[in-house]
Order: sequence, then structure tokens, then C-alpha cells
Amino acid sequence: MYAVIKTGGKQYRVAAGDKIRVEQIPADIGAEITIDQVLAVGAGDQLSVGAPLVSGATVSATVLSHGRGEKIRIFKMRRRKHYRKTQGHRQNYTELFIGRIASALGETRADAQAAAGQSGQSAEPAESSAVATMAQE
Repeated sequence: MYAVIKTGGKQYRVAAGDKIRVEQIPADIGAEITIDQVLAVGAGDQLSVGAPLVSGATVSATVLSHGRGEKIRIFKMRRRKHYRKTQGHRQNYTELFIGRIASALGETRADAQAAAGQSGQSAEPAESSAVATMAQE
């Protein structure tokens, strides 16, 4: 089961067990937050799209950490005028662990997927093992 959520002016496709970085949320580390701005929910071949939100759908997440992104350099220059200006910017972010997705289609928890061995991120991509097998021959 997956959901499309909206937070910080951006949209994210999430599944139970995923870790995502979103715009900074004012919450303590370890706090559980509920995101109720769910735009779509999908389970198997079923899809529920809201207009604009899916009613009754929620996503629960745990705050893992807060941090700052990589520095972006801004360079302004006017030719022939000897004007140069350099600025830097680092965006604050919050890292979330998606624990539960609940909607009318059902409910999915992260620990249930981990027990079944169906975590959101695989340890090794499928293509690399096929390439390694061909390289050994």
C-alpha cells in the first residue's frame, strides 16, 4: 500500500517503512506526527484519488532527525561593471519514518512489512546481480 502526501508545499509518494526528507517540521525527535493531507492512496490494483484530499486517510510518521541540506551557491555578476556577489543557502529538513498508512482501502504498518521481508528499500538492486553474474562468466 502506498500514499501520496502533501507537506511543506511538496508531494511525496510514500509506503510503510520508508524514510523521507521533508521541509522542516516543528516537532521533537522521536515524536509521532499524523499527516492528514493525503492526496491519493493505492493498494494493489485499487486506487483512491481525493478531490483534493482522500477523506479519512492518514499517514503516521516518526521524526528521526532534523538537519540542514547541502550548501547551494548563488553567484550574481554584472558584466563589465565589476559587480560580483556570492551567497550560500542551506535548507533545513526533517527526516521522517513512515510507520502506518490508514484509509478506507485498509491499513498498512511498517513492522508488518519488515516481518514479511517486504521492506520498502531492497539491499541490492536487481540489475547489479545480473551484471555480476555475466561478468564472472
